[in-house]
Amino acid sequence: MHGICYNTGQRSNWSEHGMLYDIDLVGKIGSMALIRPEDYDINYNILSRICAELRPGMVWVTSGATEIGRLDHMKRTGKELPPGEESKADYASQGQAILMANYRQFLRPEYGMRQLLVEHQHFNDAEKREHIRRLLLRAAEQQTIPIVNYNDPVSDEENRKMELAALRESGQGVHECVDNDETAAVIAGIVRARTLLILTSTEGIYLDHKDPSTLVEKVSAASPDLLEKKIRDLQSHCHGASRAGANGAYAKLEYVLGTALKGTTVCIGHARHRLSDILSGAVPHTRIGLC
Repeated sequence: MHGICYNTGQRSNWSEHGMLYDIDLVGKIGSMALIRPEDYDINYNILSRICAELRPGMVWVTSGATEIGRLDHMKRTGKELPPGEESKADYASQGQAILMANYRQFLRPEYGMRQLLVEHQHFNDAEKREHIRRLLLRAAEQQTIPIVNYNDPVSDEENRKMELAALRESGQGVHECVDNDETAAVIAGIVRARTLLILTSTEGIYLDHKDPSTLVEKVSAASPDLLEKKIRDLQSHCHGASRAGANGAYAKLEYVLGTALKGTTVCIGHARHRLSDILSGAVPHTRIGLC
């Protein structure tokens, strides 16, 4: 594998520059990385491997509830629900219970688990953001692991669009957070995470998503301005997505940009790898951050 390196030097300890980390890791796994589509089931190997490495001081953002609910409904009834937003809400409601039961089964028994269902308004209101921040920090102190997901069952798309439009008209910066990549990045900023880890069904970000040899292994710079310039340059190479309906690499880079500029190291890698192997650099992935 021939990686493409955007690196300008060794990463230093950002805390020396005034960044204090409250949480070691915010991680996220995408829906398709958590599913065995050929078997219409959860990928239990990946889920159990992730859970074996989660510990207090980490926050885990999970997708998958809607797809797991859809697969479960199909297995039980032999058919899908009619297309539409209501069916997505029904699938998500069914899948949430299954998803959380499996996380609890595979997490280490000495650790507690807390589910946190979020919506866009929780991140667009200062008091609600602070409430979430305190909840996540308490979890680390109380030997529990927060599992976060977007609250799809009660999120109506039309109402959400109207609410977000009103916020934009007021001149606020707006977080939509329907995509859990954005949810994870926003949470990483709220809790000042040392590392943001995005697990996908690819090894990372490519200059050409059809050519595995163009994996970009590092995007790093000594200043936020230069790092943003490099990320923007990389975005110009990002076209298409790994699957229909996905937002693709361009959106991932857009979501993680602000967090990376504030000093959090961002790692994007394949869900088949152990968390520790990605974080240590033992396996191919894309790493973004200040050096």
